[in-house]
Amino acid sequence: MGRVISFAYGVVSYAIFFATFLYALGFVGNFIVPKSMDSAPQMPFWPALAINLGLLGLFAVQHSVMARPAFKKWWTRYVPKPVERSTYVLFSSLAMILMFWAWQPLGGVIWNVESPAAQIALYGAFAFGWALVLVSTFLINHFDLFGLRQVWLHLRGEEYTELQFVTPGPYRYIRHPLYLGWLFAFWATPTMTVTHLLFALMTTGYILVAIQLEERDLENSLGDYASYKQQVPMLVPGLKKKYTSESEVAQAEAGA
Repeated sequence: MGRVISFAYGVVSYAIFFATFLYALGFVGNFIVPKSMDSAPQMPFWPALAINLGLLGLFAVQHSVMARPAFKKWWTRYVPKPVERSTYVLFSSLAMILMFWAWQPLGGVIWNVESPAAQIALYGAFAFGWALVLVSTFLINHFDLFGLRQVWLHLRGEEYTELQFVTPGPYRYIRHPLYLGWLFAFWATPTMTVTHLLFALMTTGYILVAIQLEERDLENSLGDYASYKQQVPMLVPGLKKKYTSESEVAQAEAGA
């Protein structure tokens, strides 16, 4: 029964995440959802700014602290390991839902692109960003990333095994295509308001910090990551040569 409950918990956590992801698309893009990033301001500028900074800070702290190995080691003394990732996903989703609910638009326009061709290009970049985020998760095992693989293995009575370090598709050219997708999603807009600019600046700063924390953990846990980091640029393709893994080198030498 415990395995069934754990599996159900993982599935519900994932469903909440996916609904939150879809809502975030409308929230940032200002369509469909009842309250978007650039809805009409409801309070004076400075209190609204303070609230938004607090919401963004809360999400950043939750998202980063709960992902660190030291926190996981402590956390799994109280939360069963099979649902640890699902719990992280659930808490991240709840932090985002709180942000959607309490967000305070600031008003003001930084730029407004009126050219139809330029608008199409920016909306295309926006769509590309969200697609890149989603595709990147599947390339590195979407279901493990969001906790479903863990609860499924637990349901079947199988031991969880760590995923091997792989560099599929865009991971051969940049180390963080998922984060690059977020940057496209947050910055590509024909109308950049003060509210949107605040969101884009703060999330970009968080992404750059999160990359450093994440890569420190990866270098400590993955033997190949230091070599990968030396060969492959962080976010901009073409700054370094394409990554070639040790297994690919061995295969090429054997073929020669």
